Amino acid sequence: MSLTAGIVGLPNVGKSTLFNAITKQNILAANYPFATIEPNVGMVSVPDYRVEFLEKMYNPKKTIPATFEFTDIAGLVAGASKGEGLGNKFLSHIREVDAIVEVVRCFDEENITHVTGSVDPVRDVEIIDVELILADLEVVENRLGKIGKKSKLANDKEAMAESALLEKVKNCLLANKDVRSLDLSLEEMNILKPFNLLTLKPIIYVANVNEESVSLENDYVKALKDYASMENSSVIVICAKIEAELAELEDEEKSEFLKELGILESGLDKLIKSSYNLLGLSTFLTAGSDEVRAWTFKNGMKAPECAGIIHTDFQKGFIKAEVMSFSDLEKYGSELAVKEAGRLRLDGKEYILQDGDICYFRFNV
Repeated sequence: MSLTAGIVGLPNVGKSTLFNAITKQNILAANYPFATIEPNVGMVSVPDYRVEFLEKMYNPKKTIPATFEFTDIAGLVAGASKGEGLGNKFLSHIREVDAIVEVVRCFDEENITHVTGSVDPVRDVEIIDVELILADLEVVENRLGKIGKKSKLANDKEAMAESALLEKVKNCLLANKDVRSLDLSLEEMNILKPFNLLTLKPIIYVANVNEESVSLENDYVKALKDYASMENSSVIVICAKIEAELAELEDEEKSEFLKELGILESGLDKLIKSSYNLLGLSTFLTAGSDEVRAWTFKNGMKAPECAGIIHTDFQKGFIKAEVMSFSDLEKYGSELAVKEAGRLRLDGKEYILQDGDICYFRFNV
């Protein structure tokens, strides 16, 4: 299951530095707008101590963690929705991602130019919000122009429902509000899905700070958190420069460096986990002497659907799922002990998988 978070922000806020740290890739990071022209895509591992635990227990031939895709998208500027700064191209890249990670500069540095001339995180967020809202408004108005009159003339109930919903969305956008602020039903979400509305995508804000503010919030971070709280969004505080240094270290050195900084977990690990959770994703595991693997699934998926993530034949011929929870395996120490304790289950087609389930799927094709 491939899901992508797009890293966006104004030019020179630290997007590419952060992306370099996330993926340990050495893409272009320069002190001028539009250093990144094409979106750069990188796959990262989702931090999960359960995979490490299973690896030690089973000593498999290979271990495959869950992965998550990050796309670094070039900096937006005011007027992007009208084509400023190659804006239309960049906005189209954002439409292709599942979630938005918006990097916001929260530090002063004379040697790094700011596209607007000063640091103001709330203003920066609002600049991008306006461009995303205008881009969505264009999409909605274009669709209404095609379907509005037609739905009334043809008395098409589906078209009328779509038209009414788009009018509601249009009014929301005209009020300078993101579509995600609307209380939409599942049916309404399905109607809007083909339009890939930018302001409907879930969002996390990344406050990029300097070394001095990484463990102590500065006023810029506080202002950003206040703004984000109004839309129930999360803020992850990161020093992209430190994260880039951490990315070059081995695990033991990394732990020591974090201790010296007084930080329990790297900002990148927090970001990856938060992005994973933002999209309503969980992990089930398969384990054996050949392979230990973490698999990503959407919360609420049933056993056959999850089996299909491994292979379509598993879903087509699904019979049962042998399931034990990771917490039980950790508690009892072995599969046999879990079974003897009566904690190994056989679940059918209606079973909804839970995060941390260790599964063996029975199937017949």
